[in-house]
Amino acid sequence: MKPTSRTQLAKRIRSDAQRFATLKHELTALDYFCKGTLLKRMMKCGKKGCACQGSPAKRHGPYFECTFKRDNKTVNVRLPTQAAPLYRNAIRQYRKLRKLLDRLERHSRSALAHLAELQSVDRN
Repeated sequence: MKPTSRTQLAKRIRSDAQRFATLKHELTALDYFCKGTLLKRMMKCGKKGCACQGSPAKRHGPYFECTFKRDNKTVNVRLPTQAAPLYRNAIRQYRKLRKLLDRLERHSRSALAHLAELQSVDRN
């Protein structure tokens, strides 16, 4: 592997810092977020003569739930119908946050490798 010059490393480090700053700025644009999945359920009731017992098309609902893990246990939270879009967006924001954090970590690793290489060039 060909050694990298100090000038090339400095240029890479500036580029790393710029990309990292851009990603950090994207974090500030996030809205409320939550981990989980939004479920839309159609339910059967307990009445024997109800039409929902015989036909899936006649079930009651829709009922919305947000399901997520807490302390390795699945938690289901029933939501009012009007809250479903709010939670759908919050779940979308959480997934965006996870992707941003993954990208930040990749750029951090790259920057750290360049900084470490610069230190070894400076020692020689």
